This record gives sequence, C-alpha cells and structure tokens, in this order.
Amino acid sequence: MTEKMFFPKISEDNDKFEFTGETITLCNRTLYRIRAKRDIIGKDGEVIARKGDLGGFIESEGNLDYHSNAWVSDNAQVFGFAKVLDDALVYDNAQVYGIARVYDHAKVFGNAEVYNFASIRDYAKVYGNAKVFDYAIVSRDAELYGNAMVFGKARILDYAKVYNYAIIYDNAEIRDYAEVCGNAIIYDNAKVYGHAQVSENAKVYGNAKVYNFAKVYDNAQVYDYAVVCDHAQVFEYARVYDNANVCDGALIYGNAMIYGDAWVHDYARVFGNARVYDNAKIQDYAKIYGDAEVFEDVVIYGYSRIYGKAKVHGNTDLYE
Repeated sequence: MTEKMFFPKISEDNDKFEFTGETITLCNRTLYRIRAKRDIIGKDGEVIARKGDLGGFIESEGNLDYHSNAWVSDNAQVFGFAKVLDDALVYDNAQVYGIARVYDHAKVFGNAEVYNFASIRDYAKVYGNAKVFDYAIVSRDAELYGNAMVFGKARILDYAKVYNYAIIYDNAEIRDYAEVCGNAIIYDNAKVYGHAQVSENAKVYGNAKVYNFAKVYDNAQVYDYAVVCDHAQVFEYARVYDNANVCDGALIYGNAMIYGDAWVHDYARVFGNARVYDNAKIQDYAKIYGDAEVFEDVVIYGYSRIYGKAKVHGNTDLYE
C-alpha cells in the first residue's frame, strides 16, 4: 500500500501556487517546493513566473502571500512565521525565517539570510552573504551585500549601501547616500548619512554623527557625541570624541586626538600625536602636529603652525 504524501493545508481560493512532492528538511522542519498555478506578472509587466514554473521552498501557505505578486524561487527557503508579501522576491539560495517580513518591492537573494523580526521593504535589496536579524530594518532603496550584517534595531535607509564585512547594530542608522564598508563597525546610537563614508577598520559609536561627504577610515574612531561632517576626514589611528566637532575639509590623522568641546574646521590639519581639547578651536589652514597640545579657550587660525612639544592654552588667539 502506497503511503499518501502529506501536504500543508492550502486555501480553496489560492490560484497562485501549489505544493509539489519535493521536500527538504531544514532545522527539523519540512519545507515544500512550490509550483505556479498561473502566470505571475509584476505591476510593471515583468514576468515573475509562468504557469507550471517551479518555485522555491516554503513551510506553509502562510509564508507566501497568494493575493499578491510576491514569489519565492530557485532554492530559496521561507519558513517559520516569516512572510513574503506584495511584489517582494526571494530567490537563489536566500533564507527568510523566524518572524521576518519581506514586502513591497524588496528583494532578498544570493545566500542572504533575513530572520528573527527583521524586515526588508520598499525597493531594498539584501544579497551576497549578508544577514539581517533581530529587529533590524533595510528599506527604501538601500542595499546590503557582501558579508555585511545588520542587527539589533539598526536601520539602513534611502540609498545607503553597507557591504564587505561591515557590521551595523544597536540603534545605529545609515541613510541617504552613505556607505559603510570594509570591516567598519557602526553601533550604539551612531548615525552616518549624507554622502558620508565609513570604511576599512573604522568605528563610529555612542551618539556620534558622520555626514555630508565626511570620511572615517583606516583604524580611526569617532564616538560619544562627536561630529565629523562636510568633507572632513578622520583616518589612520586618530580619535574624535566627547563633543568635538571636525568639519569643512579638516583632516585628523596619525594618532591625533580631538576631544572635549574642541572644534577643528575649514582646512585645518591635526596629526602626529597632537591633542586638541577643552574649548580650543583650530581653523583656516592651521596645522597642529608632533606632540603639541592646544587646549582651554585657545583659537588657532590663518596659516599658524603648532608643533614639537608645544603647549598652547589659556585665552590665546594665534594667527599667522
């Protein structure tokens, strides 16, 4: 006597897909390959699947909305309480599981994984070996790829791109046209936006902000309530922290540190082992380098140079 094949329950009004006899076992769950019962045509006229085309694997009918154009294809797998809705596509070897949601026009493909309570929406793309989990969101036209990971309550929005081995977590937010790549890590409540770029082994955390074409790279760190903006660059082993502000094309590099309420603006440079802190302000084309320290309420501007083991402090204004 032939044993009857078990199939998950399917609704009478589901004219979109049916289960085939092909199954796989994953995480002690049985997933079933689907087959299109009709042509599935996107709103833009794109053919998503033809009647009779095999799809990917799902655990139950509830994993794929049958009232929409959403589709799971190739060897992609959707299981648990995860859902693919609207015009979203999951394909290649991608996995969506837990209570994750992929909807609107979003795409998850390659070997990407989306799980826990994560959501991918709008026109966002997650691909390569990227992972999105916990309560993270990737939306609008954002892209996450390579081996990048986004988790916690982090958000990747607009046209932002996160790739290579970058990690975004906690409540961090990457938006606009910002890019985070290499082995960069963004976490806590940090924000990277505008056309800013954080790359290589850089870290941005705390409540720090990096924006408007600013760059943080190499092994640099920006943290606490620090701001790096408007074409400024922080690189090598430099640190910008506390309430410090580095903007307008300024360069901070070497082992330099900018902290306290210090400002470094315009095209000023601070490098070597220099320190700028308290309420000090460095601006114009001034350079601070060597083991120099500038602190308290000092203002350095023009083409001034402070270097060696010099210490400038008090209420001094220096201009050259």
